[in-house]
Amino acid sequence: MLTYEYHARDSLGNVHDGSVEAESIEEARTQLDVDGFHILSIDEEQGGFQLFPQRISKKEIIYLTSQLSVMVDTGISLSVALNGIESQEKNDSLKSLLNELKRDVESGEDFSTALAKHPKHFNHTFLSLVKAGESTGKLGTMLEKISGYLHKEMEIKGKIRAALAYPAVMIGLACAVTIFLLTFILPKFTPLFNRKGIKLPTPTIVMMTMSDILLGYWYFWLAGIVAALIAFLVFRRTTTGRKVIDTAKINIPIIGPLVRKVTISRSLSTLGTLLESDVPVLRALELTATVANNYHYEQLWRNVIDSVTAGNEIHATLAKSDLFPSTLVQMISAGEQTGNLDGVLKKISAYYEDEVDLSIKTTTSLIEPIMITVMGFVVGGIALALLMPIFSLSRSV
Repeated sequence: MLTYEYHARDSLGNVHDGSVEAESIEEARTQLDVDGFHILSIDEEQGGFQLFPQRISKKEIIYLTSQLSVMVDTGISLSVALNGIESQEKNDSLKSLLNELKRDVESGEDFSTALAKHPKHFNHTFLSLVKAGESTGKLGTMLEKISGYLHKEMEIKGKIRAALAYPAVMIGLACAVTIFLLTFILPKFTPLFNRKGIKLPTPTIVMMTMSDILLGYWYFWLAGIVAALIAFLVFRRTTTGRKVIDTAKINIPIIGPLVRKVTISRSLSTLGTLLESDVPVLRALELTATVANNYHYEQLWRNVIDSVTAGNEIHATLAKSDLFPSTLVQMISAGEQTGNLDGVLKKISAYYEDEVDLSIKTTTSLIEPIMITVMGFVVGGIALALLMPIFSLSRSV
């Protein structure tokens, strides 16, 4: 006997969830029909508990959205589209998500309401765009826009990660080499230096002291690193911590200009997409503030909301801040005056996407020689501290 989970409606219109045991799914359907249930969905019960369930990636959500847009645009009902995608899905977690969405839609809920139950996978911007698509009757077209928007966002994040991967690897390598030299190589020379009784140069004494501290008090170093990491994570969650860190992000040399351009591109792309999709201005501005992902830009957009609520235009508040270039503010002003703000914002965000690509290449080309120089200085300094006493020893012999 197999167990089947069902989602069904009784003769009074009430929706029920339950399970039934039968030899096959056809027999289970027959039993439910005899009991007077109208089956909305029925599936074999998933056996076993997954200790580490498959995660649902951003790429899978984008692909799902793209599939739904095509199927809905061709006239397929949303529940049938969800069922079709679910039947071909191999990721158990995504399959379960699709099943829940299908059941909610079949029970009469709006698609946006069903999506809102899964905030981990569908954020506020996603939901607002879906709501706009439902209200205008263009859900398929809206899902296509959402798919394009999410794809661009993921592409930019991927480029930034790729650009920052090199300096991160170099920093890690420099630290690893330094620790290796101080804890493994230098201690082998220390007995020789002490036995010969030669006067050690200051750099060598400093390095030997650091080596002794690392070897003799490694547990303090380890505890200190863990404590510092925990303190940083806690500090980052506070308003003051977020403000300090985000200030550093947009002002740090080389990296700062790139962060500014990425933040502006993301904000304007979101605002343009929302306005183009007939989302109310204040709601669009609120979502734009949410996706800014920087304390100062978020506060600026919240100031814009207050200003627009008071009857002012968007560019009036942006012009008072140094976070947006003046030429950019002028273009936004022109868009407001001509009534084509969404179109102007889309063009600006496209321009800034190209600027982000160029900035990533420039940043990488600048960081590479700096990291090589720093690593050479560190390793060379330790090597020099080792060689200076050896030269002195050879001269004395």
